[in-house]
Amino acid sequence: MTNRQPLFEKLEYRRRELGLSQSALAVRSGVSLPTVQRILSGHSPAASFDNTLAIAQVLGMQIDVVPMFEASEVLEQQARKKAERLVRMVQGTSALEGQGVSARHIGQMIKKTVQELLAGSRRRLWAE
Repeated sequence: MTNRQPLFEKLEYRRRELGLSQSALAVRSGVSLPTVQRILSGHSPAASFDNTLAIAQVLGMQIDVVPMFEASEVLEQQARKKAERLVRMVQGTSALEGQGVSARHIGQMIKKTVQELLAGSRRRLWAE
């Protein structure tokens, strides 16, 4: 078993290693049997953290939450994504008014918007 192996595979491997049935795991963890089955099969990518943690605890496992990226990288990605969306809206409005915006100018607008978003409120950055 590797560190990069998906969590659901690690949980299922451990369950089998312990000789614990899925139904017994469900009872001991307080998670419904269908949810246990979905989590262990990998067919529940949006499984709640609480359910996954309850299963892991019964199996005597610890879930380590290790950041994949530095916080600054995640903030930059979010700012860029939001800036691109905002600039596309401006570009669309400008095109409707017959005032097309050059690709160079769009790039500058995105860069400036990213800087403004990063300098401003985090709530504003994450708000849709």
